[in-house]
Amino acid sequence: MQIQGFHDLKFEAVREAFADLFNDPQERGAALCIQIAGETVVDVWAGSADKDREHAWHTDTLVNLFSCTKTFTAVTALQLVEEGKLALDVPVARYWPEFAAAGKESITLRQLLSHRAGLPALREPMPAAALYEWQTMVDALAAQAPWWTPGEGHGYAAITYGWLLGELIRRADGRSAGQSIVARTANPLGLDFHIGLADEEFYRVAHVARSKGNMGDAAVQRVMKVMMSEPDSMTTRAFNNPASIMTSTNKPEWRRMEQPAANGHGNARSLAGFYSGLLDGSLLEAEMLEQLTREHSLGEDKTLLTRTRLGLGCMLDQPEVSNATFGLGPKAFGHPGAGGSVGFADPERDVAFGFVTNTLGPYVLMDPRAQKLAKVVAQCL
Repeated sequence: MQIQGFHDLKFEAVREAFADLFNDPQERGAALCIQIAGETVVDVWAGSADKDREHAWHTDTLVNLFSCTKTFTAVTALQLVEEGKLALDVPVARYWPEFAAAGKESITLRQLLSHRAGLPALREPMPAAALYEWQTMVDALAAQAPWWTPGEGHGYAAITYGWLLGELIRRADGRSAGQSIVARTANPLGLDFHIGLADEEFYRVAHVARSKGNMGDAAVQRVMKVMMSEPDSMTTRAFNNPASIMTSTNKPEWRRMEQPAANGHGNARSLAGFYSGLLDGSLLEAEMLEQLTREHSLGEDKTLLTRTRLGLGCMLDQPEVSNATFGLGPKAFGHPGAGGSVGFADPERDVAFGFVTNTLGPYVLMDPRAQKLAKVVAQCL
């Protein structure tokens, strides 16, 4: 496999570990970017971007980053807090009056950001087309009762996170959620990151598909068992209501829409650059970065049915939990995306890490491919 890009010779072992991924015949395309103190030391890519393996992955190939998008969204909300346009601990309903319905009058932005608001799924079955109708989805969430008492425990809001936080951002900032997030996070840092992709950029988006025959870990098997056997459960609805959530990744309307929980499009470079921007203070003041990365939720996740440890819109490292460690340092924070892409930072070593792939692995938290690469990075430091 021809590995493109460059790397500092000190990180030759990282390049080799990246090349080793392609020993798996199912691996189609991927990219890896490592920055240390803001300086790029690894920027490599390889493989194919399309489903038929006819088109190579290029330096500017984009891919759907899924939940890696959530931290960009959280940082935007925290910037609005810094500006006094939002507040972490006042009721969301102050900014969004309709949200007070059905027992949600005291839910705060902090609870939304840390997945403690009890709103990871919609109870009311939604038609497939509703996925692309912003107003339909935010109205449905505003009308819904929480699944549990807000603030008591946490459950990952896989896709509702985007509408809940996006609507608050829209009301506070005056721009659409995607425009606001990109203008506040990607543009100042020159990142090739998009929420609401222009049609003229579609030609460089990698086609995403699952690998076959890999059963994943125990955590994903628990979730799959529930989704197969309990269609009305909260976990099933979190990923499957509307049902189009699971089947839309490669569709033009998915790329065009602004769903800031799950449909950011970018590359490994944009993930590493974003986390470098957090480490160097470009995106948030130190006090707000401390809020972002402070533990807010720990323990059994009501949605993911595994142990999660969360800050405000980021996942925090659990070194002793095999599916929940980024694989670098215990202070690491960041966010995996469905299927294997991940962006994170290790503040102790000043490392920012971005890995993206269009070959989806079946894991609910960390993909072993990225963990293995991060461990090799640690050995090179």
